[in-house]
Amino acid sequence: MGAAMRRIHVGNALSAFGLGFTVPYLYVYVAQVRGLGAMTAGLVLAVFAVAALVVLPFAGRAIVRRGPLPVLLAALVTAALGALSLGFASSAAAVLVSASLLGAGQAVMQPALATMIVDCSSADTRSRAFAMQFFLQNLGLGVGGLIGGHLVDTTSAASFTLLFSIEAAMFLLLVVVMVTVRLPHAPRIEDAPQASGRGSWKQLMGNRAMVQLCVLGFVLFFACYGQFESGLSAYGVEAAGISTSALGTALAANTLMIVVAQFAVLRFVERRRRSRVIAAVGLIWAVAWAVAGYAGLGHGSQEMATAAFVSTYALFGLGEAMLSPTVAPLVADLAPEGMAGQYNSAFALVKQLALAVGPAVGGPLGASLHAPYIVAFLVFSLGITVLAVRLGRQLTDVQDQPWIGKSRVVARGGAPVSADA
Repeated sequence: MGAAMRRIHVGNALSAFGLGFTVPYLYVYVAQVRGLGAMTAGLVLAVFAVAALVVLPFAGRAIVRRGPLPVLLAALVTAALGALSLGFASSAAAVLVSASLLGAGQAVMQPALATMIVDCSSADTRSRAFAMQFFLQNLGLGVGGLIGGHLVDTTSAASFTLLFSIEAAMFLLLVVVMVTVRLPHAPRIEDAPQASGRGSWKQLMGNRAMVQLCVLGFVLFFACYGQFESGLSAYGVEAAGISTSALGTALAANTLMIVVAQFAVLRFVERRRRSRVIAAVGLIWAVAWAVAGYAGLGHGSQEMATAAFVSTYALFGLGEAMLSPTVAPLVADLAPEGMAGQYNSAFALVKQLALAVGPAVGGPLGASLHAPYIVAFLVFSLGITVLAVRLGRQLTDVQDQPWIGKSRVVARGGAPVSADA
Protein backbone atom coordinates (compact mmCIF):
# COMPACT_ATOMS: atom_id res chain seq x y z
CA MET A 1 0.00 0.00 0.00
CA GLY A 2 1.07 3.54 -0.67
CA ALA A 3 1.06 6.25 1.98
CA ALA A 4 -2.32 7.58 0.87
CA MET A 5 -3.98 4.17 1.12
CA ARG A 6 -2.48 3.57 4.57
CA ARG A 7 -3.96 6.83 5.82
CA ILE A 8 -7.33 5.98 4.28
CA HIS A 9 -7.36 2.66 6.12
CA VAL A 10 -6.46 4.44 9.36
CA GLY A 11 -9.46 6.66 8.66
CA ASN A 12 -11.72 3.66 8.20
CA ALA A 13 -10.55 2.12 11.46
CA LEU A 14 -10.90 5.33 13.47
CA SER A 15 -14.36 6.15 12.09
CA ALA A 16 -15.56 2.62 12.89
CA PHE A 17 -14.00 2.87 16.36
CA GLY A 18 -15.95 6.07 17.00
CA LEU A 19 -19.18 4.43 15.87
CA GLY A 20 -18.69 1.37 18.08
CA PHE A 21 -17.54 3.60 20.93
CA THR A 22 -20.89 5.34 21.46
CA VAL A 23 -23.79 4.05 19.36
CA PRO A 24 -24.45 0.89 21.46
CA TYR A 25 -24.97 3.11 24.51
CA LEU A 26 -27.13 5.84 22.96
CA TYR A 27 -30.41 4.34 24.10
CA VAL A 28 -29.45 3.97 27.75
CA TYR A 29 -27.81 7.42 27.73
CA VAL A 30 -30.88 9.24 26.44
CA ALA A 31 -33.58 7.17 28.16
CA GLN A 32 -32.01 6.59 31.56
CA VAL A 33 -28.98 8.77 32.19
CA ARG A 34 -30.58 11.95 30.85
CA GLY A 35 -34.04 10.79 31.97
CA LEU A 36 -35.70 11.67 28.64
CA GLY A 37 -37.65 8.41 28.31
CA ALA A 38 -37.85 5.53 25.88
CA MET A 39 -39.76 7.51 23.22
CA THR A 40 -37.05 10.17 22.93
CA ALA A 41 -34.37 7.48 22.85
CA GLY A 42 -36.22 5.74 20.03
CA LEU A 43 -36.47 9.03 18.15
CA VAL A 44 -32.72 9.53 18.50
CA LEU A 45 -32.04 6.18 16.84
CA ALA A 46 -34.55 7.06 14.10
CA VAL A 47 -32.86 10.44 13.58
CA PHE A 48 -29.62 8.64 12.67
CA ALA A 49 -31.39 6.87 9.80
CA VAL A 50 -33.33 9.95 8.68
CA ALA A 51 -30.22 12.16 8.69
CA ALA A 52 -28.40 9.65 6.50
CA LEU A 53 -31.31 9.45 4.06
CA VAL A 54 -31.40 13.25 3.81
CA VAL A 55 -27.69 13.90 3.21
CA LEU A 56 -26.62 10.93 1.09
CA PRO A 57 -28.35 12.05 -2.15
CA PHE A 58 -26.36 15.31 -1.95
CA ALA A 59 -23.13 13.68 -0.81
CA GLY A 60 -22.60 11.94 -4.13
CA ARG A 61 -22.88 15.18 -6.09
CA ALA A 62 -20.53 16.92 -3.67
CA ILE A 63 -17.94 14.15 -3.94
CA VAL A 64 -18.05 14.28 -7.74
CA ARG A 65 -17.81 18.09 -7.85
CA ARG A 66 -15.33 18.75 -5.05
CA GLY A 67 -13.58 15.42 -4.59
CA PRO A 68 -13.92 12.96 -1.70
CA LEU A 69 -11.34 14.55 0.63
CA PRO A 70 -13.06 17.95 1.21
CA VAL A 71 -16.39 16.16 1.69
CA LEU A 72 -14.82 13.76 4.19
CA LEU A 73 -13.27 16.61 6.17
CA ALA A 74 -16.62 18.43 6.33
CA ALA A 75 -18.32 15.21 7.47
CA LEU A 76 -15.71 14.64 10.20
CA VAL A 77 -16.10 18.16 11.59
CA THR A 78 -19.90 17.80 11.52
CA ALA A 79 -19.72 14.45 13.34
CA ALA A 80 -17.29 15.86 15.91
CA LEU A 81 -19.66 18.76 16.67
CA GLY A 82 -22.57 16.33 16.95
CA ALA A 83 -20.70 13.99 19.30
CA LEU A 84 -19.43 16.78 21.54
CA SER A 85 -22.82 18.49 21.81
CA LEU A 86 -24.51 15.13 22.46
CA GLY A 87 -22.29 14.63 25.49
CA PHE A 88 -23.56 17.87 27.04
CA ALA A 89 -27.18 17.77 25.79
CA SER A 90 -29.78 17.53 28.53
CA SER A 91 -33.04 18.34 26.71
CA ALA A 92 -34.89 16.36 24.07
CA ALA A 93 -34.44 19.08 21.43
CA ALA A 94 -30.69 19.35 22.06
CA VAL A 95 -30.26 15.57 21.93
CA LEU A 96 -32.16 15.26 18.64
CA VAL A 97 -30.23 18.10 16.97
CA SER A 98 -26.91 16.66 18.16
CA ALA A 99 -27.86 13.17 16.97
CA SER A 100 -28.80 14.52 13.54
CA LEU A 101 -25.37 16.15 13.18
CA LEU A 102 -23.57 12.99 14.30
CA GLY A 103 -25.72 10.77 12.06
CA ALA A 104 -25.28 12.98 9.00
CA GLY A 105 -21.52 13.16 9.45
CA GLN A 106 -21.12 9.43 9.91
CA ALA A 107 -23.33 8.67 6.90
CA VAL A 108 -21.20 10.77 4.54
CA MET A 109 -17.89 9.35 5.78
CA GLN A 110 -18.41 5.94 4.19
CA PRO A 111 -18.99 6.90 0.51
CA ALA A 112 -16.23 9.52 0.79
CA LEU A 113 -13.73 6.97 2.14
CA ALA A 114 -14.87 4.38 -0.41
CA THR A 115 -14.29 6.86 -3.26
CA MET A 116 -10.82 7.63 -1.92
CA ILE A 117 -10.07 3.89 -2.00
CA VAL A 118 -11.22 3.81 -5.63
CA ASP A 119 -9.00 6.77 -6.51
CA CYS A 120 -5.95 5.19 -4.85
CA SER A 121 -6.38 1.66 -6.22
CA SER A 122 -6.35 -0.10 -9.56
CA ALA A 123 -8.62 -2.84 -10.86
CA ASP A 124 -6.30 -5.59 -9.64
CA THR A 125 -5.71 -4.12 -6.15
CA ARG A 126 -9.23 -2.86 -5.40
CA SER A 127 -10.65 -6.11 -4.02
CA ARG A 128 -7.85 -6.37 -1.46
CA ALA A 129 -8.24 -2.70 -0.54
CA PHE A 130 -11.95 -3.11 0.19
CA ALA A 131 -11.33 -6.34 2.05
CA MET A 132 -8.86 -4.48 4.28
CA GLN A 133 -11.44 -1.71 4.78
CA PHE A 134 -14.08 -4.20 5.93
CA PHE A 135 -11.61 -5.98 8.21
CA LEU A 136 -10.57 -2.73 9.89
CA GLN A 137 -14.17 -1.52 10.20
CA ASN A 138 -15.18 -4.64 12.10
CA LEU A 139 -12.06 -4.50 14.23
CA GLY A 140 -12.72 -0.83 15.01
CA LEU A 141 -16.36 -1.49 15.89
CA GLY A 142 -15.43 -4.35 18.20
CA VAL A 143 -12.60 -2.55 19.98
CA GLY A 144 -14.64 0.65 20.25
CA GLY A 145 -17.59 -1.16 21.79
CA LEU A 146 -15.35 -3.02 24.21
CA ILE A 147 -13.54 0.09 25.47
CA GLY A 148 -16.70 2.19 25.54
CA GLY A 149 -18.47 -0.41 27.64
CA HIS A 150 -15.77 -0.17 30.30
CA LEU A 151 -15.92 3.63 30.44
CA VAL A 152 -19.65 4.18 30.83
CA ASP A 153 -21.41 4.33 34.16
CA THR A 154 -25.20 4.59 34.03
CA THR A 155 -25.22 6.43 37.35
CA SER A 156 -22.92 9.18 36.06
CA ALA A 157 -23.72 11.54 33.19
CA ALA A 158 -20.10 12.71 33.32
CA SER A 159 -18.90 9.28 32.14
CA PHE A 160 -21.01 9.64 29.00
CA THR A 161 -19.81 13.21 28.50
CA LEU A 162 -16.27 11.81 28.56
CA LEU A 163 -17.27 9.08 26.11
CA PHE A 164 -18.72 11.50 23.55
CA SER A 165 -15.84 13.93 24.04
CA ILE A 166 -13.34 11.18 23.24
CA GLU A 167 -15.36 10.32 20.12
CA ALA A 168 -15.30 13.97 19.02
CA ALA A 169 -11.53 14.09 19.60
CA MET A 170 -11.18 10.92 17.53
CA PHE A 171 -12.95 12.54 14.58
CA LEU A 172 -10.78 15.67 14.87
CA LEU A 173 -7.66 13.49 15.02
CA LEU A 174 -8.87 11.87 11.84
CA VAL A 175 -9.16 15.33 10.24
CA VAL A 176 -5.47 15.88 10.97
CA VAL A 177 -4.56 12.47 9.51
CA MET A 178 -6.63 12.90 6.35
CA VAL A 179 -5.39 16.42 5.61
CA THR A 180 -2.01 14.83 4.85
CA VAL A 181 -3.48 12.49 2.19
CA ARG A 182 -2.39 13.26 -1.36
CA LEU A 183 -4.84 11.68 -3.77
CA PRO A 184 -4.06 11.05 -7.45
CA HIS A 185 -6.03 13.27 -9.79
CA ALA A 186 -9.47 11.87 -10.56
CA PRO A 187 -11.89 13.53 -13.00
CA ARG A 188 -14.50 15.80 -11.42
CA ILE A 189 -17.86 16.86 -12.76
CA GLU A 190 -16.32 20.06 -14.19
CA ASP A 191 -14.13 17.86 -16.38
CA ALA A 192 -17.23 16.18 -17.79
CA PRO A 193 -20.01 18.78 -18.07
CA GLN A 194 -22.21 16.46 -20.09
CA ALA A 195 -22.79 14.40 -16.92
CA SER A 196 -23.69 17.36 -14.70
CA GLY A 197 -26.98 18.22 -13.03
CA ARG A 198 -29.89 15.83 -13.23
CA GLY A 199 -28.15 14.04 -16.06
CA SER A 200 -25.83 12.25 -13.64
CA TRP A 201 -28.77 10.68 -11.77
CA LYS A 202 -30.51 9.92 -15.05
CA GLN A 203 -27.32 8.29 -16.28
CA LEU A 204 -27.10 6.20 -13.10
CA MET A 205 -30.73 5.09 -13.37
CA GLY A 206 -30.15 4.23 -17.02
CA ASN A 207 -27.35 1.83 -16.06
CA ARG A 208 -29.31 -1.43 -15.85
CA ALA A 209 -26.47 -3.29 -14.15
CA MET A 210 -26.20 -0.63 -11.44
CA VAL A 211 -29.97 -0.60 -10.88
CA GLN A 212 -29.97 -4.38 -10.53
CA LEU A 213 -27.01 -4.18 -8.15
CA CYS A 214 -28.90 -1.65 -6.01
CA VAL A 215 -31.92 -3.96 -5.85
CA LEU A 216 -29.62 -6.84 -4.92
CA GLY A 217 -27.86 -4.66 -2.34
CA PHE A 218 -31.17 -3.74 -0.71
CA VAL A 219 -32.07 -7.42 -0.29
CA LEU A 220 -28.56 -8.21 1.00
CA PHE A 221 -28.66 -5.57 3.71
CA PHE A 222 -32.33 -6.13 4.53
CA ALA A 223 -31.95 -9.90 4.95
CA CYS A 224 -28.69 -9.83 6.93
CA TYR A 225 -27.46 -6.61 8.51
CA GLY A 226 -30.99 -5.32 9.09
CA GLN A 227 -31.77 -8.39 11.24
CA PHE A 228 -28.71 -8.70 13.47
CA GLU A 229 -29.81 -6.52 16.36
CA SER A 230 -33.56 -6.62 15.76
CA GLY A 231 -35.45 -9.56 14.25
CA LEU A 232 -32.83 -12.27 14.63
CA SER A 233 -31.96 -11.35 18.21
CA ALA A 234 -35.68 -11.11 19.11
CA TYR A 235 -36.26 -14.51 17.50
CA GLY A 236 -33.33 -15.99 19.42
CA VAL A 237 -34.58 -14.73 22.76
CA GLU A 238 -38.27 -15.54 22.24
CA ALA A 239 -38.16 -18.74 20.17
CA ALA A 240 -34.83 -20.32 21.11
CA GLY A 241 -34.57 -19.08 24.70
CA ILE A 242 -31.15 -17.55 24.06
CA SER A 243 -29.70 -15.65 27.02
CA THR A 244 -28.26 -12.17 26.67
CA SER A 245 -24.76 -13.57 27.27
CA ALA A 246 -25.26 -16.13 24.48
CA LEU A 247 -26.49 -13.34 22.21
CA GLY A 248 -23.27 -11.46 22.94
CA THR A 249 -21.32 -14.63 22.13
CA ALA A 250 -23.16 -14.91 18.80
CA LEU A 251 -22.27 -11.32 17.87
CA ALA A 252 -18.66 -12.00 18.87
CA ALA A 253 -18.66 -15.14 16.69
CA ASN A 254 -19.79 -13.03 13.74
CA THR A 255 -16.95 -10.55 14.22
CA LEU A 256 -14.41 -13.31 14.89
CA MET A 257 -15.39 -15.13 11.70
CA ILE A 258 -14.86 -11.95 9.67
CA VAL A 259 -11.50 -11.18 11.29
CA VAL A 260 -10.20 -14.75 10.90
CA ALA A 261 -11.65 -15.60 7.50
CA GLN A 262 -11.39 -12.30 5.61
CA PHE A 263 -8.06 -12.77 3.87
CA ALA A 264 -8.36 -16.54 3.49
CA VAL A 265 -11.69 -15.97 1.76
CA LEU A 266 -10.14 -13.22 -0.36
CA ARG A 267 -7.74 -15.69 -1.95
CA PHE A 268 -10.75 -17.81 -2.90
CA VAL A 269 -12.97 -15.07 -4.37
CA GLU A 270 -10.33 -13.05 -6.22
CA ARG A 271 -10.39 -15.37 -9.24
CA ARG A 272 -14.12 -16.15 -9.21
CA ARG A 273 -16.89 -14.37 -11.06
CA ARG A 274 -18.27 -11.67 -8.80
CA SER A 275 -21.86 -12.57 -9.59
CA ARG A 276 -21.25 -16.20 -8.65
CA VAL A 277 -19.59 -15.22 -5.38
CA ILE A 278 -22.66 -13.16 -4.44
CA ALA A 279 -24.90 -16.05 -5.49
CA ALA A 280 -22.91 -18.37 -3.22
CA VAL A 281 -23.40 -15.94 -0.33
CA GLY A 282 -27.17 -16.24 -0.81
CA LEU A 283 -26.90 -20.02 -0.46
CA ILE A 284 -24.68 -19.74 2.64
CA TRP A 285 -27.17 -17.37 4.25
CA ALA A 286 -30.05 -19.69 3.36
CA VAL A 287 -28.21 -22.41 5.31
CA ALA A 288 -27.73 -19.90 8.16
CA TRP A 289 -31.48 -19.24 8.33
CA ALA A 290 -32.17 -22.99 8.25
CA VAL A 291 -29.78 -23.44 11.21
CA ALA A 292 -31.55 -20.58 13.00
CA GLY A 293 -34.83 -22.38 12.33
CA TYR A 294 -33.47 -25.45 14.06
CA ALA A 295 -32.35 -23.32 17.03
CA GLY A 296 -35.84 -22.00 17.68
CA LEU A 297 -38.14 -24.62 16.19
CA GLY A 298 -36.13 -27.85 16.39
CA HIS A 299 -37.15 -28.88 19.94
CA GLY A 300 -33.57 -29.85 20.76
CA SER A 301 -31.70 -29.20 24.00
CA GLN A 302 -30.90 -25.67 25.10
CA GLU A 303 -27.21 -26.31 24.50
CA MET A 304 -27.89 -27.41 20.90
CA ALA A 305 -30.16 -24.42 20.32
CA THR A 306 -27.48 -22.05 21.59
CA ALA A 307 -24.78 -23.69 19.47
CA ALA A 308 -27.01 -23.48 16.39
CA PHE A 309 -27.80 -19.82 17.05
CA VAL A 310 -24.11 -18.92 17.46
CA SER A 311 -23.37 -20.86 14.25
CA THR A 312 -25.99 -18.77 12.42
CA TYR A 313 -24.10 -15.57 13.20
CA ALA A 314 -20.80 -17.20 12.22
CA LEU A 315 -22.23 -18.24 8.83
CA PHE A 316 -23.46 -14.70 8.27
CA GLY A 317 -19.92 -13.52 8.99
CA LEU A 318 -18.52 -15.89 6.36
CA GLY A 319 -20.90 -14.43 3.79
CA GLU A 320 -19.96 -10.90 4.79
CA ALA A 321 -16.27 -11.70 4.33
CA MET A 322 -17.04 -12.90 0.79
CA LEU A 323 -19.05 -9.78 -0.04
CA SER A 324 -16.55 -7.16 1.12
CA PRO A 325 -14.02 -7.68 -1.72
CA THR A 326 -16.82 -8.22 -4.24
CA VAL A 327 -19.68 -5.72 -4.03
CA ALA A 328 -17.87 -2.42 -3.34
CA PRO A 329 -15.30 -2.92 -6.15
CA LEU A 330 -18.17 -3.83 -8.49
CA VAL A 331 -19.91 -0.52 -7.70
CA ALA A 332 -16.68 1.28 -8.57
CA ASP A 333 -16.22 -0.64 -11.83
CA LEU A 334 -19.78 0.11 -12.92
CA ALA A 335 -19.25 3.86 -12.47
CA PRO A 336 -18.28 5.94 -15.51
CA GLU A 337 -15.02 7.84 -15.19
CA GLY A 338 -15.24 10.52 -12.51
CA MET A 339 -18.60 9.31 -11.18
CA ALA A 340 -17.44 6.85 -8.50
CA GLY A 341 -18.56 9.22 -5.73
CA GLN A 342 -22.09 9.40 -7.13
CA TYR A 343 -22.35 5.63 -7.44
CA ASN A 344 -20.88 5.00 -3.97
CA SER A 345 -23.36 7.44 -2.41
CA ALA A 346 -26.29 5.90 -4.28
CA PHE A 347 -25.36 2.45 -3.04
CA ALA A 348 -24.87 3.81 0.50
CA LEU A 349 -28.37 5.29 0.28
CA VAL A 350 -29.78 1.89 -0.70
CA LYS A 351 -27.93 0.32 2.23
CA GLN A 352 -29.33 2.90 4.64
CA LEU A 353 -32.87 2.31 3.39
CA ALA A 354 -32.49 -1.42 3.95
CA LEU A 355 -31.08 -0.87 7.44
CA ALA A 356 -34.04 1.37 8.27
CA VAL A 357 -36.70 -0.99 6.91
CA GLY A 358 -35.09 -4.27 8.06
CA PRO A 359 -35.49 -3.80 11.84
CA ALA A 360 -38.98 -2.32 11.45
CA VAL A 361 -40.16 -5.43 9.58
CA GLY A 362 -37.98 -8.10 11.17
CA GLY A 363 -38.29 -7.05 14.81
CA PRO A 364 -42.02 -7.68 15.33
CA LEU A 365 -41.99 -10.68 12.98
CA GLY A 366 -39.04 -12.38 14.71
CA ALA A 367 -40.49 -11.78 18.16
CA SER A 368 -43.97 -13.23 17.53
CA LEU A 369 -44.25 -15.17 14.24
CA HIS A 370 -41.26 -17.47 14.51
CA ALA A 371 -41.79 -19.98 11.69
CA PRO A 372 -42.99 -17.38 9.12
CA TYR A 373 -39.99 -15.21 10.03
CA ILE A 374 -37.49 -17.98 9.30
CA VAL A 375 -39.23 -19.06 6.09
CA ALA A 376 -39.50 -15.49 4.81
CA PHE A 377 -35.82 -14.71 5.27
CA LEU A 378 -34.70 -18.07 3.97
CA VAL A 379 -36.63 -17.18 0.80
CA PHE A 380 -34.99 -13.73 0.76
CA SER A 381 -31.58 -15.42 0.90
CA LEU A 382 -32.43 -17.67 -2.03
CA GLY A 383 -33.64 -14.53 -3.78
CA ILE A 384 -30.13 -13.11 -3.39
CA THR A 385 -28.81 -16.06 -5.38
CA VAL A 386 -31.39 -15.55 -8.14
CA LEU A 387 -30.75 -11.79 -8.34
CA ALA A 388 -26.98 -12.36 -8.45
CA VAL A 389 -27.29 -14.78 -11.37
CA ARG A 390 -29.48 -12.26 -13.22
CA LEU A 391 -26.99 -9.47 -12.48
CA GLY A 392 -24.21 -11.58 -13.97
CA ARG A 393 -26.00 -11.48 -17.34
CA GLN A 394 -25.83 -7.66 -17.31
CA LEU A 395 -22.11 -7.45 -16.53
CA THR A 396 -19.32 -7.40 -19.06
CA ASP A 397 -16.61 -10.01 -18.75
CA VAL A 398 -14.24 -7.40 -17.29
CA GLN A 399 -16.79 -6.25 -14.71
CA ASP A 400 -17.57 -9.79 -13.60
CA GLN A 401 -13.99 -11.08 -13.92
CA PRO A 402 -11.73 -8.02 -13.49
CA TRP A 403 -8.50 -10.02 -13.62
CA ILE A 404 -8.99 -10.89 -17.32
CA GLY A 405 -8.97 -7.32 -18.59
CA LYS A 406 -6.33 -5.36 -16.70
CA SER A 407 -5.15 -3.74 -19.91
CA ARG A 408 -8.69 -2.70 -20.82
CA VAL A 409 -9.56 -0.78 -17.65
CA VAL A 410 -9.32 3.00 -17.77
CA ALA A 411 -8.02 5.33 -15.06
CA ARG A 412 -8.77 4.70 -11.41
CA GLY A 413 -12.47 4.73 -10.68
CA GLY A 414 -13.26 4.51 -14.39
CA ALA A 415 -15.58 2.22 -16.28
CA PRO A 416 -14.42 -0.83 -18.19
CA VAL A 417 -13.81 -0.25 -21.87
CA SER A 418 -14.76 -2.77 -24.52
CA ALA A 419 -12.18 -4.23 -26.86
CA ASP A 420 -13.79 -2.40 -29.79
CA ALA A 421 -13.24 0.96 -28.09
